[in-house]
Amino acid sequence: MTARRTLFALPAGLLAAPALAQPAWRPDRPIRMIIPWPAGGSADAQMRALTEHVTRALGQPVVVENRGGAGGTLHAVHLAREARPDGLTVGQMHFSVIRRPFLVRQPQWDAVRDFTHIIGLTGWLFGVAVRADAPWRDFREMIEDARRRPSAISFATSGVATTNHLAMETIMERERVELLHVPFRGSNEAIAPVLNGQVNMIADSSTWAPQVEAGQMRLLCVWSAERARRFPNVPTLRELGYDMTVTSNYGLSGPPGMDAGIVRVLHDAFKDALHSPENERVRAQFDMPLVYLDSAGFTNFVRERAALEQALITRLGIRME
Repeated sequence: MTARRTLFALPAGLLAAPALAQPAWRPDRPIRMIIPWPAGGSADAQMRALTEHVTRALGQPVVVENRGGAGGTLHAVHLAREARPDGLTVGQMHFSVIRRPFLVRQPQWDAVRDFTHIIGLTGWLFGVAVRADAPWRDFREMIEDARRRPSAISFATSGVATTNHLAMETIMERERVELLHVPFRGSNEAIAPVLNGQVNMIADSSTWAPQVEAGQMRLLCVWSAERARRFPNVPTLRELGYDMTVTSNYGLSGPPGMDAGIVRVLHDAFKDALHSPENERVRAQFDMPLVYLDSAGFTNFVRERAALEQALITRLGIRME
């Protein structure tokens, strides 16, 4: 009996030994980060500023791929349907990707189910800027002129059904005015047409800031909760009587089904990069607020935002197909 008890005790003792910790995932090839805008815009600059820090942290280069067009959604099908969930492909997750399934009859992705959400990063400073010699001294004057001349005043954005486009649609709905929408592939592409007079104004992220500071453009309003520190004399939409704050937070996501350990490593590397002095300088340059969310928080944010976007699209009655 004693011998039997001894034999049975050996496996139990082995089972009680602590399990060996699994080594943290490390990429064995370059990581591709897809930025769905042309090079040169504020999101492009901010996300590129992350890459050097993450390259040092993970030991593999982070290679940027710009895929501009379709309102910043050209990369979404690739992430949702084609890319492998191996941690080597990530891309920007922003409101247009969340919104687009509600705009089309046959959605190609679901922003909640078809991606692995890694980290929330920052948002945009949006505003409306005109050429310095434009006839309107402020936003209200422009609206009153638009009331007298339907569709005579044009505004540029970074694409159809982008956050900034829908914000302008909301303003037009409230004011009962008609402005002519001129979409481009990215906010940086709209600067020259405004400066040369092809388009009357730009309603987009702060790519217009250098031209405003140089005196080539006049900023009529900003869409943040408070006035921008660089432009303290420019009113917010709330100050103009609109109950609106538009910053359009964004982050990084990958293909569906990514391993939790890979997500954790990527999250930690990009979080450190986000809080680095280099990235802080770029965000300050474009007045981009810090809106950090961990993986669980960003996943919840996308889920909640999807419900809000669906309600907005239903109210405005906008369809792209």
